[in-house]
Amino acid sequence: MLEFIPIEIYTPIYYHILLSVVLMTILHSQVLQINDKVNLVYVRSCGLILLIFVLGYMGLRPLSGIFTDMGLYAKYFFQIQEGNNFSLGEDFLFDLLLLITAYATNIDFFFLLCAGLYVIPLYLGSKKWFGGYWFYSFLFLVISFSFWNYGTNGIRNGIATSIFILGLSRENKRNQIILILVAVGFHKSMLLPAIAYAATFINNNPKVYLRFWLLCIPLSLFLGGYLESIITYLGFGDDRLSKYLTDEEFGANYNRGFRWDFLIYSAAGVFAGYYFIFKRKFKDNFYNHLFNIYLIANGFWILIIRASYSNRFAYLSWFLLGIIVVYPFLKEKLFVNQHQKLGGTLLVYFMFTYIMNVILA
Repeated sequence: MLEFIPIEIYTPIYYHILLSVVLMTILHSQVLQINDKVNLVYVRSCGLILLIFVLGYMGLRPLSGIFTDMGLYAKYFFQIQEGNNFSLGEDFLFDLLLLITAYATNIDFFFLLCAGLYVIPLYLGSKKWFGGYWFYSFLFLVISFSFWNYGTNGIRNGIATSIFILGLSRENKRNQIILILVAVGFHKSMLLPAIAYAATFINNNPKVYLRFWLLCIPLSLFLGGYLESIITYLGFGDDRLSKYLTDEEFGANYNRGFRWDFLIYSAAGVFAGYYFIFKRKFKDNFYNHLFNIYLIANGFWILIIRASYSNRFAYLSWFLLGIIVVYPFLKEKLFVNQHQKLGGTLLVYFMFTYIMNVILA
């Protein structure tokens, strides 16, 4: 554990280091072509350093209630070690991981393992999609607005989303299905993006899902409470959903109004996909799948946007945002001075994260 770092500045240090990586990457993008030998050396070396840093800094963080759910998981871990009864719940794969590591290892290893399950699949997925340029995709993912929070707080949700991304990156359909089912086993909420992905094999036309996403906004504005009641009744296969939607204790310190700020952030992903597909004529069937999953999952969240901790539902689409933004840049020549434009996009994307999590925190 990195206990020599004061807990009050532990998270800000993460973002300050990311800022330095982002600035160095932007500098390279402005003076070098993406395939320049100097740049290739940079992305290989910096990518490896970034991977080790994120994994180590997240996995070796001090045990503290400041990371919210980390304290809860530690409590369960120690209860198991003390011999208390522990039964597998709906997220049975995460519970099984907790049970096995509690018997076989210590709490430090458990959280390091969780960080590995969260971070390494993103590296493997990026490597599969983009080869030698995986660094850019990985960087976009780890600088995303909610990335740190879902590696230190909403841990099992974060692991599930990373395994889902790894599943999407597999070409073999059987392996893809297995990994997506594993993601659902770690956090049942992943049923939503899994069902969304299945729906895209029935209809993969982005125009259809764009209309759905746009329709969700007025529906939520005028019928939000009614829709929340219906979704609570249906339960979406998870009792926690009902608690987040209705429990006053869950929402005591949370803004339960219509979250225009979150909607605007989500709209950035919608705009990116729309721009690349319809304005730049980017033709990639898999990208359409990604974009449509995002639209479906984000549209569902808009319908319950007033719910307590609605960001937990928003993350069922937000975890794909970095890939949606960077994917076309690394797959096809779309712009003059494309590397420079990639650097500019990186700056804008990270500045939102930095402002929200450091300056305004």
